[in-house]
Amino acid sequence: MLNRLSTYLYLRPRLTLALLLLPPLIWFVVVYIGSLASLLLNSFFYLNSFTGQVVHKFTLGTYAELLEPANLSIFWRTTIMAALVTFADAIIAFPLSYYIARFASKRMKTFLYLAVTLPLWSSYLIRVYSWNLILTKEGILSWFLQIIRLDGVLNWFLNLPVVGGPSLAVSATGIFIVFAYIWLPYMILPIETALERVPKSLVEASSDLGASPNQTFRNVILPLAFPGVVAGSIFTFSLTLGDFIVPTLFGNSSYFIGTAVLSYQGTSGDIPLAAAFTMGPIAIMIVYLLIARRLGAFDAL
Repeated sequence: MLNRLSTYLYLRPRLTLALLLLPPLIWFVVVYIGSLASLLLNSFFYLNSFTGQVVHKFTLGTYAELLEPANLSIFWRTTIMAALVTFADAIIAFPLSYYIARFASKRMKTFLYLAVTLPLWSSYLIRVYSWNLILTKEGILSWFLQIIRLDGVLNWFLNLPVVGGPSLAVSATGIFIVFAYIWLPYMILPIETALERVPKSLVEASSDLGASPNQTFRNVILPLAFPGVVAGSIFTFSLTLGDFIVPTLFGNSSYFIGTAVLSYQGTSGDIPLAAAFTMGPIAIMIVYLLIARRLGAFDAL
């Protein structure tokens, strides 16, 4: 019986492929696409302000609420934070990735790969709470600055309007620092992979033609590695857009998209508005992915 079945499937490779793909496709359609479709459907409903019940009637009024100044500021605040985190991670990641790809020995590469990926082995919450202990007013950062007599500089910095909090643990700066740390490995690995793919023959040819190391870097290495930067930015940008844990722990009264969704869905019970907020990052990422595709980022993944 088994021999007949194996022969039957062997002679029909397309049927075999379909049977292998069927379980993950069912999971993808039902769990992933189904949940997104449910969110999209709920975003066209509205909450009855008198009864507090969701009214299942089609309306665009929920999306009109997103255009209110308070909600627009949430989108701008989150998008700007995601862009700043992405830019900072790219600036930090590129030199390290360049060293790993071009100069590090095999043993050093192994060590650096381990150092980059090791934080990913621990719990996300543990890493975030660790930064909470570091950045709090009684944390190790304040203690160290007091020892070297720079605590006055920190106090002056915390009083700047851009920080907006009594300590780095409750400020936009604290959110930025934690986001940049948490997502940094997702930027390093794609850039390093893209740099590994740069043919050494092109670098040697540039040198043979009289180009200086700086010219070779600007005109040969950087353009070929740029898709890796864009690929890494997909991770850092999208993960920052949707995260709610870091803004909850380190933020003040200013909402980000993730905390707004949590508040509307959990506290207010306004599921349609929470679903409409969720559609915002999806729309932003669709546009971002289309741009990234044109820049060749998918080839670097």
